[in-house]
Amino acid sequence: MNCEQVRERLLKLAGKATAPVPAVEEHLHECPRCAAELAGLRQTLALLEEWTAPEPSPYFDARLRARLREEAARPAPWWTWVRKPALAAAMVLLLAVGIGLFQGGRRLQPAPGPQPPKTVQAVNAPPGTAVGDLQALDKDADLYADFDMLDALAVKQARH
Repeated sequence: MNCEQVRERLLKLAGKATAPVPAVEEHLHECPRCAAELAGLRQTLALLEEWTAPEPSPYFDARLRARLREEAARPAPWWTWVRKPALAAAMVLLLAVGIGLFQGGRRLQPAPGPQPPKTVQAVNAPPGTAVGDLQALDKDADLYADFDMLDALAVKQARH
């Protein structure tokens, strides 16, 4: 085993309920870094087992309830009842402005009308290239159509 594989299992090895794995134990005897890391994890776990949580103050609950009563008795500021409707009105206004800008942008574009015909610029590509071959096929399309008819006639005559 290598260090990376052992480090993945160190937390399980530091616990009490794990059975020893011979390959891991062998690596720990050979590698002082992994052995030191395992020892550090075991010390940390031992300290955590000894630690106990402190007890809260006996008057904690009473002080908490008193503070909650004080907060509930305090009058609410005037803007709390205005805040939600103002936020809603601002959102409606923002939505209306957004829709108006979107619709206004459409009106600024020119209306589609008759478009001038697009001219295609002829490119004289050398034969043997993809564009040159396509141009040759396009130019001789009628000739190739006649060849297809001749092939169809030859097949028809061969059947008779």
